[in-house]
Amino acid sequence: MSKKITIIGSGFSSLSASCYLAQLGYEVTIYEKNSTIGGRARQLKKEGFTFDIGPSWYWMPDVFESFFNDFNTTASNFYTLDKLNPAYKVFFENKESIAIEDTLDKIYTAFENEEKGSSTKLKKFIATAQNNYEIAIKNLVYRPGVSPLELVTKETIQRIGQFFSTISKEVRKDFKNPKLIQILEFPVLFLGAKPSDTPAFYSFMNYADFGLGTWHPRGGMYEVILGMGKLAQSLGVKIHTDSNVKKIVVENGKANGIVVNDKKIDADIVLCGADYHHGETLLNIEHRQYSEKYWDKKTFAPSSLLFYVGFDKKLKNINHHNLFFDTDFDKHAKDIYDSPKWPDQPLFYANFTSLTDAKSAPEGNENGFFLIPLAPGIEDTDELREQYFDKIITRFEALTEQNVKNNIIFKESFCVKDFIKEYNSYKGNAYGMANTLLQTAFLRPKLKSKKVKDLFFTGQLTVPGPGVPPSLISGKLVAGLIEAEYQQHKELELITT
Repeated sequence: MSKKITIIGSGFSSLSASCYLAQLGYEVTIYEKNSTIGGRARQLKKEGFTFDIGPSWYWMPDVFESFFNDFNTTASNFYTLDKLNPAYKVFFENKESIAIEDTLDKIYTAFENEEKGSSTKLKKFIATAQNNYEIAIKNLVYRPGVSPLELVTKETIQRIGQFFSTISKEVRKDFKNPKLIQILEFPVLFLGAKPSDTPAFYSFMNYADFGLGTWHPRGGMYEVILGMGKLAQSLGVKIHTDSNVKKIVVENGKANGIVVNDKKIDADIVLCGADYHHGETLLNIEHRQYSEKYWDKKTFAPSSLLFYVGFDKKLKNINHHNLFFDTDFDKHAKDIYDSPKWPDQPLFYANFTSLTDAKSAPEGNENGFFLIPLAPGIEDTDELREQYFDKIITRFEALTEQNVKNNIIFKESFCVKDFIKEYNSYKGNAYGMANTLLQTAFLRPKLKSKKVKDLFFTGQLTVPGPGVPPSLISGKLVAGLIEAEYQQHKELELITT
């Protein structure tokens, strides 16, 4: 008789875990509090416009492909990818900009045009980044964070210095041009920490950026969620939406079910794919592994102020992805990590999927997704949201040399309070727990509960860390841990009987 596994939440890590567990023969059921699957990767449709509410960057296509290959299929059986060119454009002050195109040779040329001799330095930097990527993917990120020894390999020992240096130091050794420095420091922002606090080994994100490129799933990132949902259901996974989990039931030190909408659901194993901190609040205090003091001391990735905007005309001087680095990066970073507050002049990001994907906006119109990184846990009011939209849209008009304010049909916003309400996100964080040196691998919250038998966790607050590809990997890791534990139990039962 197969064991029943109940999964809380339906984000990338939960869907990933559900597929692996169903493939192993478990009876898997997912319970999602919202009306659609996807966790933070949901979708907004309004007046003919379509927006990805959450993740909007498709990097590391090899990780997605590896996931689908594990089930004898491919990503292309579920959605179609287009490689973006340019991958993104970076705007600086004085209306200067640099486009990052779709091949390394084009990127080397862009760097050389900006600073003579920088292409040679970039080739060396990317070679190291590629080696780090191969080590990370082959040796590190697919390890469950159970022991420090997981980090000890011949390859990592040879690169021990890169764990104690930082991205910021390594970039600034060779590059002096402030624009190029910002471009090279940008990818680690996906890891949720300042470049000055992120180990140099994570330069593998630069290879993910320049070497592997930036892609767009037709229909948006939500097509990936829909594809994973279809795969899960084809493997026998049952998915229930509008099912708010209010408690993890523990009896005699063992998780044996959950309470959903006031109804007890029995289970042999419980896997929490919701925000880790929230998952622990579903337990009685004596069953929680980590105190409120523990969580408060951790470095969390930023929250975000998001705007979903419909324009009644086509916009100019923009690309699919756009970074607006026309203000002081370091000052904004301090306002997120060091002295949390609303930034005076924030950096921001905008994407316009309707440039690539015509179906995401009515003909002749444009959809705009704007994001301002913010410190988690700060004040969030409608007045502040409006104030900051005005700040960024004014700069957007100046930098792209066009008037757009009077062409806005509608705008929706999403911020700290919404992350808490919709996703039970700790302090309203958007990306989980940052990957700093002291929050890497075995130093992150554990996949397996130390206090409750048959209770497991997955997602961006545990291993390997924040981001969509790591969430897919997290699901695979926890499924492997559950299977190893179950097989151990079976062996013990055979011995005792």
